[in-house]
Amino acid sequence: MKKFLSSFSNVDGKVLDEYISHYSDFTVSKKTILTEPEETERYLYFVKGGIQKSYYLNEGKQHVMFFAYAPSFSGVVESFLTQKPSKYYLESISDSSFLRISYHQHKVLLEKHNELETLFRKITEQFLSGIIERHHELMAFNVEERFKNFVNRSPHLLNMVSQKDIASYLRIDVTNFSKLMNTIRI
Repeated sequence: MKKFLSSFSNVDGKVLDEYISHYSDFTVSKKTILTEPEETERYLYFVKGGIQKSYYLNEGKQHVMFFAYAPSFSGVVESFLTQKPSKYYLESISDSSFLRISYHQHKVLLEKHNELETLFRKITEQFLSGIIERHHELMAFNVEERFKNFVNRSPHLLNMVSQKDIASYLRIDVTNFSKLMNTIRI
């Protein structure tokens, strides 16, 4: 985790150690719902192993928005940051292990150490940049371009996540996704 955080910003080692020391181990089984709509995200998770998905339901159909896997943060980020109820689910796709910190402890440490606040501002900026890029892809790219970009960016997920979930994430019909898998050279 220290190496991951240090890749965003230089933070004094003792400050980073203090911050990380407030995380605790947490594990869940496959298909565990960690956060539900109308529930406020109380933890920021750092993924050590496993994969999770964030999705919302519309007329009973899942619409996958994000995947999280090691090494990265997981959780319903906007609910955690604003302490307002979530609008969607966070669920483990596989058995997952995390380090997690409560909102209260995270906030106390960011208020105590300006370096940590800067670090998380930079992490948030990168997260926002990724969301804008994804939005652009969904709005401007056709089905085949979205599929190719995903394969180039995250080929490992093709073997770890169901085709149904990836198709939902890419906003591609499952049948068309299957055809793309069979016709486009990976």
